Amino acid sequence: MWVKGEYFDDLDAVAATARATLDRPAQPSPFDRLEWFRRTWACCPPGAAPLVVRTRTEGADAWLFLARQARGRLVALASWYTLAFAPVYSGAPDAALKRRLLRAVARRLRVASLGIARITLSPVPADEAALLAAAFRRAGWLAVSTPATVNWRLPVAGRVFAEYWAARPGALRATVERKQGRVAIRILDHFDADTWAAYEQVYAASWKPAEGAPAFLRGFAEDEGAAGTLRLGLAEIDGRPVAAQLWTVENGTAVIHKLAHVEEAVEHSPGTLLSAALFAHAIDADGVQTVDFGTGDDGYKADWMEERHLLYRIELFNLRRPSAWPGAARARLSALVRRPRVD
Repeated sequence: MWVKGEYFDDLDAVAATARATLDRPAQPSPFDRLEWFRRTWACCPPGAAPLVVRTRTEGADAWLFLARQARGRLVALASWYTLAFAPVYSGAPDAALKRRLLRAVARRLRVASLGIARITLSPVPADEAALLAAAFRRAGWLAVSTPATVNWRLPVAGRVFAEYWAARPGALRATVERKQGRVAIRILDHFDADTWAAYEQVYAASWKPAEGAPAFLRGFAEDEGAAGTLRLGLAEIDGRPVAAQLWTVENGTAVIHKLAHVEEAVEHSPGTLLSAALFAHAIDADGVQTVDFGTGDDGYKADWMEERHLLYRIELFNLRRPSAWPGAARARLSALVRRPRVD
């Protein structure tokens, strides 16, 4: 079976070639859409220039969105807003065809004219990490995968919210029951400038660091609101915003992108109350079958979720280039001494 490939250093050229196969109707996950990569590059570019590799065969494509850094290094075209990074496919290839397409990607990235010594990809889900590592090894790269972070998920499995809620820890359920009354909850399925300003007010007053690229998040929220997939939750006490959360709901999956609460209001548990309301809305009103709590192994997530999945950092070294050797040695040694916790 033939496999062809090409490079792009311009996202407009990617759009012209992809012909909508990287747009919302064709890609279920927001992190796999060309618009996500455009916004990443516009608001928080991870390198000096984009480098996108496409390989194709009959009926299927694989795209790998990368960014150039100094001295022969590439990184994933991703940012702290990216909750999962992986190759993007069109044409629904099976695992065997994915491996073939990814080997072709790896071979093209190893050619001497590109001068690439090292590629870093993160955070990559386990199944795609295994495919990438295997494909690049077959193409002559050294591939080292190490756990980078954690993704918590809830498989709803046909339950209604009452059934899900009955299985939560007693302390969590008691908190929600005890604290109800003073906190007012609103959930919007469209973008509203005043509500967004309240979200930003809560975030600025929270324990979280300053938002890295506010324009990125606002633009994303505006687009998702126009598409009807936005769920913007706000908790207020006496008219004052004290907790806010940004979710999207699409294709049977709810994704929790951002959440924050004001520390001075913690005695009223507004974040917990808002989470309970959003879970109820996503499960009963939206009918989702999966809730994705993004990245991070915060202890409280185990109260809400039921599955813990590792996300990986993949270091790829082109051993044809001597500049890759020191990093390859360090990465291999580090992988030998680290042991992921998977319980």
